Amino acid sequence: MKTIVRILAVAAIMLLVFAMFTGTVCFADGEQTAETTQSVEENGSSTTSSKAIAAAACVAVVAAAGAISMGFAIAKSADGISRQPEAESKIRTALMLGLVFIETAIIYALIVAILIIFVL
Repeated sequence: MKTIVRILAVAAIMLLVFAMFTGTVCFADGEQTAETTQSVEENGSSTTSSKAIAAAACVAVVAAAGAISMGFAIAKSADGISRQPEAESKIRTALMLGLVFIETAIIYALIVAILIIFVL
């Protein structure tokens, strides 16, 4: 479980870094010529599409991690309820609170993806 979460976290961070540096143009001599300006303007749609791909991949990774963690949480709560039926209300309350926090993290990732597309 911890290994999966670590892999997904590293993948999400790599995607965010890729999205942040997608539109960056580096010049070896530090000067920008008219030809490079024109090529950068022509590649504007390429930058937009790569930002969209990075944002979609970011949301996909976080949604997959959220779905896996929600599945584990629901399975463990069902197991706990079957072992101790008298604690059903407490287990259900803790489950709902945990699911809300997981879903909040997914929504934050969606907001970050929207910021990548429209702000960066």
